[in-house]
Amino acid sequence: MNARPQFKDISSFEEFSKYYWYRDELKKICKALGLDSGGMKAELNRVIEEYFKGNRIVPKTASKPKNRAAASNAANGQLTLNTGLVACGFKFSQRARDFFSSQTGIKNFKFNADMVATVKKVKETGDESFTLGDLLDVYYGKKTYARYDKASLQWNKFVQDFCADPATAAFPNKLKSAAALWKIVRDSSRPKVYTHELLAALK
Repeated sequence: MNARPQFKDISSFEEFSKYYWYRDELKKICKALGLDSGGMKAELNRVIEEYFKGNRIVPKTASKPKNRAAASNAANGQLTLNTGLVACGFKFSQRARDFFSSQTGIKNFKFNADMVATVKKVKETGDESFTLGDLLDVYYGKKTYARYDKASLQWNKFVQDFCADPATAAFPNKLKSAAALWKIVRDSSRPKVYTHELLAALK
């Protein structure tokens, strides 16, 4: 297996994509390059992909509320589809669930993963134009702002498959063994999935 090179030694996004990178690592890379370091892994990867194409996506300057009184009213007043997500200090609270429950007609409303990713990105960028109506559109799939990064679940799936392999029953500390094997796979260019053949690397 090829060891993962330093970012400065990588010459293309294709090569970069062969290796596993943690979100914190991607943020550090983007910050070091003076690029936008906000958002989930998917957004950070896109910023780096554009960098290799010669396009620089620089950080957005978050604007502060111009009217503090208005911001306070939005945070404490009645929520509407035109309420700004930043202005109302949006949180995944019972108040927010009740609002979306009334909009969708779903009694026990639950936020989906893309809504969570979107709220995180809106707050990171300070996007005051984004409204609760926009967030409702994300729920219905009418609009895309930020998607939940399913790649972040690779480690969990790796451990699950490792533990499900009967051949790993003899390992006294499965999590520690899985972590050692994951480190080898993570820093290589091979697929980030568990296979029985990988056990040879632990012997």
